[in-house]
Amino acid sequence: MNLIAHLESRLGPIRHGWRTDPDGGPMPFTIVQCDGGALPGVTTFATVGLSDKHLRSRVSGKGIHQELLISVPSEQADGPFPAMLQQIAAGLLAEDTALLRGDVLGPHGPILPGSLLEAFYAAGPVHHDDDFAVVEPGADGQPFGIVLVWLIPISRGEAEFVASQGWTAFETQLERVQPDLIDPRRTQLIR
Repeated sequence: MNLIAHLESRLGPIRHGWRTDPDGGPMPFTIVQCDGGALPGVTTFATVGLSDKHLRSRVSGKGIHQELLISVPSEQADGPFPAMLQQIAAGLLAEDTALLRGDVLGPHGPILPGSLLEAFYAAGPVHHDDDFAVVEPGADGQPFGIVLVWLIPISRGEAEFVASQGWTAFETQLERVQPDLIDPRRTQLIR
C-alpha cells in the first residue's frame, strides 16, 4: 500500500493540499488535510513527501523516514495547523534531524488564542490501530519503512514534566488520566 492509500485508509480522503509556503514558494513536501476517517469528527493534517528525506536520529545516527500528523476536532480545522506543520517539517529538514518518541517542540506560546497548550509532543499515532504507525517497505517500490509521528499539543507544564521526568512517566500519566489529546483547547494535565 502506498503512503497516500495508507493515510486515507484511517484518516479519510484528502480534501485539501498545500504545496507552497505562506510566501508562495515551493515546499519540498506537501501538507494534506484528511476528513471523514476512522475517528468521527476529527480532521488530520499530514506531511506527504517529508519521508523522501533520510533524517538522522540524534540517538543512533541512523536514517529515519517519517511523516508528521496533527489531528484536531473538525470544528477547529480552520486554525493555523497546516502552517504549523509546514514550519515543523521545514525545521526538521533544515537540521537534518528526525523526531523521536518523547521529543517536545516548544513551548512557543499558545498554539491557538486562549489555549493553554504551547508545545507539541512526538508520539506514535496511538488513536489508530498498531498497523497504522508504520508504512512498511515495498509500497510503490520504496526500500524503507515510513514512521508516522503524531504531534500532540501539550502545555508548558506538561513539556516541563517530560523534560524533568521523561517521556515514559508522561505517557503513564496520559494513560492514567485519558485526556482528549486531539483537542488543542483541552485543560492541561500537569501545571
